Formats: sequence, C-alpha cells, structure tokens
Amino acid sequence: MVAEAVGGWFANSLALLADAGHMLADAAAMGLAIFAVWVGRRPATDRKTYGYQRVEVLAALVNGGTLFAIAAFVVWGAARRWLAPPAIEPRLMFGIAAVGLVANVISLVVLHHGHEHEHSLGVRGVSLHVLGDLLGSIGVLVAGAVIFLTGWVRADAIVSLLIATLIVFSGWRLVKDSVDVLLEGTPRHVSLADVEQRIATVPGVSAVHDLHVWTVTSGVVAMSGHAVVVNPADNQRVLEAVQARLGEIGIKHVTLQIERDPTCG
Repeated sequence: MVAEAVGGWFANSLALLADAGHMLADAAAMGLAIFAVWVGRRPATDRKTYGYQRVEVLAALVNGGTLFAIAAFVVWGAARRWLAPPAIEPRLMFGIAAVGLVANVISLVVLHHGHEHEHSLGVRGVSLHVLGDLLGSIGVLVAGAVIFLTGWVRADAIVSLLIATLIVFSGWRLVKDSVDVLLEGTPRHVSLADVEQRIATVPGVSAVHDLHVWTVTSGVVAMSGHAVVVNPADNQRVLEAVQARLGEIGIKHVTLQIERDPTCG
C-alpha cells in the first residue's frame, strides 16, 4: 500500500493512488473482520441470547459502505484527469503495479487457505477487497504499458474508472447480502417452499403456517414455524422428523410449535 501510494504520487498515476486507497481499506477491513470474529466468540447472555454473532454481518456492511466511498473518490479523480490529462511516468507505474499484483495474489491464497470460512460474510468482505485490488493491479499494469508504448495518458483515467466500477459491484453484493441478513430474509440457498413441503409431508402433519427461515450469522440458519398434528401422541415423532429433514438442507436451529388439529375432536 505504501509503495503504491508513494509510487502513485511520483508517477502522477491516479490508478496507482486508487489502488493504494483500496489497499488501505483492505487493511481496515481485515482489522474489522478480526475484531468481529473476536467479539462474535463471546458467549450469549440473558440480554443477547444469540451472543454477538451478528457483529460479523455489521462489519461486512461497514466494509461494503467503505467500498462505495472509495469508488466515488476514484470516479471524481478520473473525471478531472480525463478533462486535463497530466504527465505520467509509465515505467514506475508499471513496476509498482507488478509488486502490488504479487502482494494481492499472496493475500488471496492466505484468505482461502481454509475451506471452513468460505461461507463467512466477514471473509467474503475482505476477499472482495483484495480481489478488487488484484484486478486493479492488472489494470494499472495494462495502463502503464499503454502509456509507455503510445503516450496516451488518458489510459490512466480509464483504468481508474474500471477499478471504480469493480469496487461498486463488489460493494453492492456485500451490502445487499448483509442487509438481507439484518432484515432476516430467507437465505438464497434455502427455498421456503421446499422447507414447507418437507414439514407438511411428515406423516401426521395436516398443515403448516407462520413459517420463517433466516440467517443468524454466516453458516447459522434458523427456522421457526407452526405445524398442525392430527394425533397429539405423534408430537415427539413429528418434531424429530422435522429436525432431521431440515438438517439435510443445513437448518440446524429449528423451533417448531406443534398444534392439535381442531377438526379431529
């Protein structure tokens, strides 16, 4: 990050400075993600019965917002440079971008070394930051080569805009997923109709209503609902069957209210 910031200043390259700013956000994002993991491990209390697991989601939301702010700054700078292209040192620009590319490849390898975190919003947030940096470094390499070979300095502004577009796309996905969790929306990998069918087809169940499925935090899916059972003697069997069927699709936290069928006397 420091190399890109200093190199961008001396090479007069906005693309390098943008990549440096993005890497600064990466460092903050990683620190925020580590803090979220630490806080999320704190035990539940009688005031916070789910504990602090959703701190990870809040951290991901902050990371997404940071990406939007960085993108806006880059677009503003690129527009100014398009209207008044400055002189740029392409050799320095190319060399620093190559260093940044190597650093980002190493970062991605480290982040994805363990498969157990592949569904974590926190890790996804940091990964999106780093992936954006990696692609940004590639773009700066291309811009440096174009400027060196042709002298067309507006390539720096164009690559900056491409980096900004990539940042916005990554930020939008992250913010959208975080908001979905905070609004307790049905997880994308879960079909509510499938959940209802799995419960309704358990022998002894005559109806299902007030069904809700939501994400507590990454990898923790919960469900609550009401099932009408014909014979009260089947209550425990129905409950165990529902838990087993929903466990097959990754729903481990099941809260089921069993009701007696009023039509059975």
